[in-house]
Amino acid sequence: MAQFTRLQVALTMGQTGLVPVFYHTDAALCERVLRACYEGGARVFEFTNRGDFAHETFAHLVRFCASQLPGLMLGIGSVVEPGTAALYLQLGANFVVSPAVHEDVARTCHRRKVLWIPGCGSVNEISQAEALGAEVVKMFPGAQVGGPKFVAAVKGPCPWTSIMPTGGVEPTEESLKAWFEAGVYCVGMGSQLVTSSILQTGNFAALADSVRQTLAIIAKYKRA
Repeated sequence: MAQFTRLQVALTMGQTGLVPVFYHTDAALCERVLRACYEGGARVFEFTNRGDFAHETFAHLVRFCASQLPGLMLGIGSVVEPGTAALYLQLGANFVVSPAVHEDVARTCHRRKVLWIPGCGSVNEISQAEALGAEVVKMFPGAQVGGPKFVAAVKGPCPWTSIMPTGGVEPTEESLKAWFEAGVYCVGMGSQLVTSSILQTGNFAALADSVRQTLAIIAKYKRA
């Protein structure tokens, strides 16, 4: 079962401002990515449910985090049906991310008081997700939906909405400044952060440095 409450996870997302997103079939490689992000200061991490037997890799990583990375909140992404959500909740997922608004997934997560983060691409979807109890909504795909301008437009009439864009966020000052000044709650970042070059060369010290620098930039522009 989850080791952190949904409020603990939501608050940590807002405090740090960054959620690395990653998937790979190699559990040992995933361990190195998780450790590098943790050493860089990340405290929330999304593993995505993409390949066959992804749940087995996730179960391994939950045990790894519990023994090696205290305080790291590991969650699962790309969940589109309640059965998959229930499987990962049983394996210890601390939060569940969906690419769209799935009411049955929301109910499954909320029965266990686990944070559910649905993907939204319109104000109507955001409103529907919040009515279903979503503390944080995923703006997906971030750049295609409308980028920082969309966030600012939503936050005007809906200042209570906590938005996490994923897709179109880069670990640069220009990109992060635009997103956080627009009012995002936190950002999700995948291949822009955990690059193919890092994976190919095994330079995980560079990943830790990139996470550290990204968090420092976020701290400059994140709203209190």
